[in-house]
Amino acid sequence: MEIDAEKLTILRRDTTKISMRVNGKGEIVLCVPLSLRDEGIRAFLQKHQRWIARRMRESALFCLDFSDGSVLTLFGISYTIMSGAHPCVDGGALRLPKDGREKALICLLKHMARKKMTELTGAVADKYAFAFRRIRITSARGRWGSCSDSGTISYSFRIAFLTQDEAEYVAVHELCHTRHMNHGYEFWREVERILPDFDRLRKGIREKNAVMKWL
Repeated sequence: MEIDAEKLTILRRDTTKISMRVNGKGEIVLCVPLSLRDEGIRAFLQKHQRWIARRMRESALFCLDFSDGSVLTLFGISYTIMSGAHPCVDGGALRLPKDGREKALICLLKHMARKKMTELTGAVADKYAFAFRRIRITSARGRWGSCSDSGTISYSFRIAFLTQDEAEYVAVHELCHTRHMNHGYEFWREVERILPDFDRLRKGIREKNAVMKWL
């Protein structure tokens, strides 16, 4: 696999480890120790070429375009991006200001995520008698949701890129953690009791993990 030099950024840091990621633009960002020679970098890239190829495919599949006319699917509904003075959903249009679109989109996604996840979490909690303290919307990249010992459920604003069914699974998952703070047998039995096809939903979510590199 040949790596386009224009797609590769090498950052030298005061570290002993090499870290690598592929961002939402399909660019490889490599952080390496100050002392690592070029041949060492080439060897590392060669060794991880299959991982790079997979991440590049994912990035191409989930490419984020802010331009007018592009389509963004949020909670399973497709919206056409159009210019507007303030970020908002206007029927089938997602309106963003011409300048600072990324920041405006993040604000809008946080608002949409809070509204949708409050509804989904509350509905599941009421139906299955779960108790939780509150809901937070975060900028977490490592996970779609989390549940604290105190019962606070947190969701990444990027959850808006999932379908509504997938987002509901994340809500069920975190609510089940209010009863089982682990991933043991009883936890998964609780999840399955509510969503018998949870494996299908988990697979769909895993296929969208590249979304975590967006924004």
